[in-house]
Amino acid sequence: MTVIHAESALLPEGLARDVRIAFSKAGIERVERGVPPQAGDERHRFVLPAMPNLHSHAFQRAMAGLAETRGLGEDSFWSWRTEMYRVALKMTPDHVEAVAARLYMEMLEAGFCRVGEFHYLHHDADGSAYADPAEMAARIGVASAETGIALTLLPVFYAHSGFGGAAPIEGQRRFIHDIDAFARLMERSEEIVSGLPCAVLGVAPHSLRAATPEELKLVVPSAKGGPVHIHVAEQVKEVEDCVQWSGKRPVQWLLDNMQLDDHWCLIHATHMTKDEIARMGESGAVAGLCPITEANLGDGVFAAPDFVAAGGRFGVGSDSNILISVAEELRMLEYSQRLAHRSRNVLAAPGRSTGLNLYQQALCGGAQALGTTSGIETGSPADFLTLDLSAADYLPMEKVLDHFVFARGIKVDCVWVGGARQVEGGRHRRRDAITARFAKAMAELNE
Repeated sequence: MTVIHAESALLPEGLARDVRIAFSKAGIERVERGVPPQAGDERHRFVLPAMPNLHSHAFQRAMAGLAETRGLGEDSFWSWRTEMYRVALKMTPDHVEAVAARLYMEMLEAGFCRVGEFHYLHHDADGSAYADPAEMAARIGVASAETGIALTLLPVFYAHSGFGGAAPIEGQRRFIHDIDAFARLMERSEEIVSGLPCAVLGVAPHSLRAATPEELKLVVPSAKGGPVHIHVAEQVKEVEDCVQWSGKRPVQWLLDNMQLDDHWCLIHATHMTKDEIARMGESGAVAGLCPITEANLGDGVFAAPDFVAAGGRFGVGSDSNILISVAEELRMLEYSQRLAHRSRNVLAAPGRSTGLNLYQQALCGGAQALGTTSGIETGSPADFLTLDLSAADYLPMEKVLDHFVFARGIKVDCVWVGGARQVEGGRHRRRDAITARFAKAMAELNE
């Protein structure tokens, strides 16, 4: 058992001083408040629960910064997607493992402890299945084990290129399954997850574009009570196409036709009406927000104040993985609201810290969406981080999270996942080996 003493810590009830945390791989065994450090305690200034990352496409880390040249026409999500297909078609299983390991290392160094891998790069380059139908999922599992990040694996069902069961296009050939093949993928994914510590298995019908209503109703039960994630209402064109197909908007269609509850996570949900916001808030489903990617792709601005007022829960993810940062995801979320509403401190109650409020809400929503729990309390997983306050020694405890989110002076120091320290002094324990393998993979991909 390890014991650390924190001058300040974020507990479920709020910030507290002089906290002793005893933990092991089995979880947090004891939390004492208002006590001095004892001989043998490891001492830290500020301890936080580590943040879940609820939405990632690991292979897209290989194209970070490579789609920022303007085309001849107006660029959009749809033109970006063409570049994404090009990269996806070149990657081998070795490349996927190397890129995912680099990404997961970066997530840990940023303060994320668990990743929801929305995994849809399944097949060989020609579209044929590997001998192991979960070859690529297994490589994701290896990368999570090597780095020490906890994994919620979300195998993606992807069958069509558009609403109404449109045939897939050539660039999607590595993603595509029918119902029987997907069942085999889920069976193997169960085996993969069972061999990983603290791992969770869910399911992810890619979107209403990529799965018909009949397929949705067959795929969702394969989660077996685990998380169900789906992309929805990310782009205006998607909303317009959904209305043309069904007479309903995407979130409206889900609310009317699927039994949304607290197992569901609607990724993006950017374009909603007031009625959809209210109904989604009541459902218990989490909004999976990816503010950096949503800004990068020009998706639009999520109606966060209205959603929170309706009782809605949200978490954050890094999606296309162009930039990995807990603080910057939260900052982008708040700043997008400030720009949209021409106001300040939008996502905080009167008299409350915005940084603290953002962190607490994303922590709770992210854990729910990934089928786990969070928080520094007895019985919870020992997933937490410490902050290096050396650049901001002058700050009172109540201002540390605001500075961390908005001012960039405070950095992540140590990160524990499942009771094991994976990051110390801001550096992952296997950084050199992981970085070398990533560099080799990227050189091959860019030949």
